[in-house]
Amino acid sequence: MSRKPYNWKNGPDFIQQHSVAKHRILQSYLAAYFKTLVSSPNQDLLRLTLVDGFAGGGLYVHNDTRELVKGSPFIFLNATREAEYLINKDRRKPVRLEVDYFFVEADKHAHSHLDKVLRDDGYGTQIGNTIHLQHAKFQDQADSIIDFVKRKSPRNGRSIFALDQYGYKEVPTQLIQKIFAKLPSAEVILTFGVDSFLNYASDGKLTQSLLDEIGIPDVLNGRSMEDIKSSERDWRLFIQSGLYRTLVTRCGAKHFTPFFIRNNKGHGDYWLIHLSQHHKARDVMTEVHWDNNNYFIHYGGAGLDMFQMVGYDPDHDADHKNQNVLGFEFDDVARKASISALNEQIPKRVYANDEGVSFGILFATTCNDSPASAAIYRESVGFLIEEKVIEVVSEDGVKRRSAQQIKPNDQIIAPQQRGLFTL
Repeated sequence: MSRKPYNWKNGPDFIQQHSVAKHRILQSYLAAYFKTLVSSPNQDLLRLTLVDGFAGGGLYVHNDTRELVKGSPFIFLNATREAEYLINKDRRKPVRLEVDYFFVEADKHAHSHLDKVLRDDGYGTQIGNTIHLQHAKFQDQADSIIDFVKRKSPRNGRSIFALDQYGYKEVPTQLIQKIFAKLPSAEVILTFGVDSFLNYASDGKLTQSLLDEIGIPDVLNGRSMEDIKSSERDWRLFIQSGLYRTLVTRCGAKHFTPFFIRNNKGHGDYWLIHLSQHHKARDVMTEVHWDNNNYFIHYGGAGLDMFQMVGYDPDHDADHKNQNVLGFEFDDVARKASISALNEQIPKRVYANDEGVSFGILFATTCNDSPASAAIYRESVGFLIEEKVIEVVSEDGVKRRSAQQIKPNDQIIAPQQRGLFTL
């Protein structure tokens, strides 16, 4: 079942709990994002552009509680106001947040409703100044928004694009690739209706022209849907694996988090994908997943190579393909499983290189394929130090004794004397 577009003809429309959860994730990420960007005591200005490409009508009614729920435009606005207070309350030198907002909405009723509730909430004077409220399709406004961001922040293009499309066709990978090509510090938070995509494919409607249009032409690897469905034990997982790889590769981002929003009411699974060019941003979003484990799930494994575990990778060996995919829920059980897997996998990476590997490079080069955060990596490395499976040495030759001491530039190396059961 695909996601139903909202309707604001008669006021706020109903919203499901899993969509409320998505808004909470956005709010949590923005809080951590501002904190990360303003770390220097000498900083006095932060220029940022926040883009909501599918802004909606601004206000909803919770389907279960019947309470009013504010939408993503208000999440952006409130996050900025709260961040400005928290950042400056203990600083001698205040930081000024110079933030512009683009709220783009194609539906005329939603756009009109958003305009109304923003004005009702006291934002009328900002509309047309720092709030750019646009009645249009995001695809049609993307170039002008990118140009605006580039003029405002010529050096890095600091911005976040929240692209909460209803299905999977409205934000082609070519468009995301353009954002990253022109704005090196941009981040994209994209929803992708993977269940809608799979249902459409299963009906035989998935054509090569459609795949070309949305920028994922090689998902089927030249095979027909009929062939895939008849020959693959779990054809949905087979398609998901190819789709994930093609999607993130063609978006042009170096780092990404492809996890499912948990949905217990059968409205269709969808990915909430965070795309960025820096592993630190990726880690911040991963921490948000762990802090909000009631809302996220993924169907891969723990540790490294998460999509080559428990049946997700069609190219993996038959033994793995026959395992059941139960779901990874970012809870205490999943955390222990992640540490246990890393305890086995990290030494193999370290021993494969005579010089070892720095902690920072280990994380940056493997984090896309792991549900673990940097903190979980560090906990595993700390355990391996205690067990004398590895050694960690600082740039000036000091051996680290615990996880808390580990820095990004520290080198992880094999111990001079390995234990009897060490690889």
